[in-house]
Parts: sequence; C-alpha cells; structure tokens
Amino acid sequence: MQRSSIAFFWITAFLSVVFVAIQFVRPELDNPPVTADLQAPPQVKQILRTSCYNCHSNETRLSWFDEPVPAYWMVARDVREAREHLNFSKIGKLPAGQQRAALFESVSQIELGAMPLPAYKRVHPESEITPEQLAVLKKYLSLATPSEATGAPEASAADLQYEKWMQTGSSTPEVAAAPNGIAFMPDYKNWRAISSTERFDNHTMREILGNDVAVKAIAENHINPWPDGTSFAKVAWYQQPDDKGVVRTGAFFQVEFMVRDSKKYAGTLGWGWARWRGADLQPYGKDKNFTSECVGCHNPLRNTNYVFTEPIRGQQ
Repeated sequence: MQRSSIAFFWITAFLSVVFVAIQFVRPELDNPPVTADLQAPPQVKQILRTSCYNCHSNETRLSWFDEPVPAYWMVARDVREAREHLNFSKIGKLPAGQQRAALFESVSQIELGAMPLPAYKRVHPESEITPEQLAVLKKYLSLATPSEATGAPEASAADLQYEKWMQTGSSTPEVAAAPNGIAFMPDYKNWRAISSTERFDNHTMREILGNDVAVKAIAENHINPWPDGTSFAKVAWYQQPDDKGVVRTGAFFQVEFMVRDSKKYAGTLGWGWARWRGADLQPYGKDKNFTSECVGCHNPLRNTNYVFTEPIRGQQ
C-alpha cells in the first residue's frame, strides 16, 4: 500500500511538472490594430461583437479557462483560422458586395447551427445567437440592396438574355478553364433541375442542376456521400421585380460547379469547385487557391457531404 502511495505521489508530481512546463509553450495570439472595422447599425454590430468578434476579429478576449495550455493551443488555432476566413476588423476594406456576401455566409452558417462552433458554444454560452437576433441580421442583409422595379428596357434586355440562355442547342463561345484547371461544362444546361434557392443579400435567384449521376443518386437515396462523378451546376440570375412585385429572372450573374471525386479532390473535401461570372463567363479567382473560399463555406456541412441545398425528391 505504501509503495502504491509513493508511486502515485511521483506520478502526480511528474504530471504537475509537465503541466507547468507546457504553459510556457504558447504560440503567439496577438491583437493587431483594427484597420477597417465592419460598419453596421448598432444592433447588428452588438450581436456580431458578442457572438463572433472573439474569434473573427482583432479584438479577441480570452476567458480565464481559455488561458491554460492545452486549451490555449486549441483556442489560438481556432482564432487564427477564423480570422483568415473572416475578420471583421478588416472587412471594411472589401467592396460592399463582398462584405454582404461574407455576412450572408455567416448568417447561413448560424442558421445551419454550424456557427458558433458547437464545442465553443458549450463553454461560451454568451456566443449563442437567438432566433430573434438571427432575424435582425437577415433583415439587415435583405435591406442592404433594396429591390426596385425594373425599367422596361432593362427588363426586355434581361428577357432576351434569358431566352438565349434557354436555347440549349446554341453554340457556346470558347470559355477559359477555372484557375484550378476545371474546364467549363457547356452541357450543364441540359442537366436536370434538382432544387432552387435565393440570396437575399444580393437579390439573386438560383437554379441547381444535376448531371445524370446526381439524378440517379437522388432517386436511389445515395446522397451521403454523393457518388464520384456527381456534378452540380448552380446558375444565378439577378432578380427582376416588376411594378406589381412579381419577380422573374433578370441579368445573368454566374454559374458555378461542384464536381465529386473523392480521390482527385481529397484536399478540398472531396469536391472540385469552379465558377464563371457574367454573360461573358469569366473564370473566378486569381489562382487555384480561390477554392479555399469554397472549402471554408462548405466545411461545416459534414453531415450532408458538404452540400448546402436539399434536393427535391422524385427525380427519375
């Protein structure tokens, strides 16, 4: 019994020394100057400051239980990753449209329960955003770019553009590949519509199309994970409201693709991403690293194999 007590004493002493020693192994987590803070109404700013700024800004304030190692290591890692993806202390440098897009992504992830991170929320209950607060954020974004009735010339031009897009047999001009090497797929217009959605931050409406592999997977309920060979096209148009409030497709905004290949795209969640903007189909992104935006947005959706939109069932 005495020998066991001595062994326990030395084990405890050793662990205590190790615990004290590792407290000095602390990666730097500083707060750089705030250079371009988010400009928003006080109510919106307060919600974001309380729930998001500790990770997504240069104004991080650690709780006492975040300070000891190894908790500090995890917090420092999460804050660095969070700031890299979205930093409210620098967001003001972005064009207004990109700011709204970043906020829309944040609201979407809050609505999905992916943010704040569940593990973080458990020990930081003050970070939880209530349904009422979420409604405030959504209202702010929806009012950021008010929809106005489209004039007759603009409506006519948009209608002609849509009719031309609908002519699936028409020739497609030469389109450059995306920076990550994914080639444009002109045949996407012949794919099956599997769902639709909208973006209230920039007033666009979107049709999600799936290739034959995707449609077959939906019919067989084989969507988690989606099989290799699945491809989606999300086609976006600006909304075109008339003087009666009826909304139709307006000018073409963009088309983006998700291509499933679990081996080829293992480094980007098993999906390849590509996007072309405007009627002249200009590839999006300065280099192949643009996909980090896609990964950051889709990463919380592990439970749906990183796909946002639930497909409409009954595809054949």
